[in-house]
Amino acid sequence: MKDIKLIVSFSIIFFFTFSLCAVNAQEKIVKSNDMILKEAIYNENRVKVLNFSMKEFDRLFFEFSDKKSNPNLVLTKEEFYKYTIQIAIFSDRLAALYPDQKEVAAENKKKWFAENYEDYLLSKASPKK
Repeated sequence: MKDIKLIVSFSIIFFFTFSLCAVNAQEKIVKSNDMILKEAIYNENRVKVLNFSMKEFDRLFFEFSDKKSNPNLVLTKEEFYKYTIQIAIFSDRLAALYPDQKEVAAENKKKWFAENYEDYLLSKASPKK
């Protein structure tokens, strides 16, 4: 009887341990190639962009808007992410300059970091009205 209880106890412990390990393995986030590229661009440009003047930022933003909307031009993945990540970085500068706007700046940074190259390509491929 003791042997059966012992076997059942070990079986239950093994089952729960195995289940928890399986769940933990599923929760690990694998970084996509895009996220690795975004992080590299962020690290490479962070200091430079944090020192941008508003005039430099405006130039960057409007240059990106012009290129993005140009039907005869398709940005490479690196070019696309360089613009979007630099715009995201500038949100940190705005948050530092305008502390009362930190939440708005954080949302803008999140939005620009979430930009996706595949979505950009799809927008280029879809017919314009």
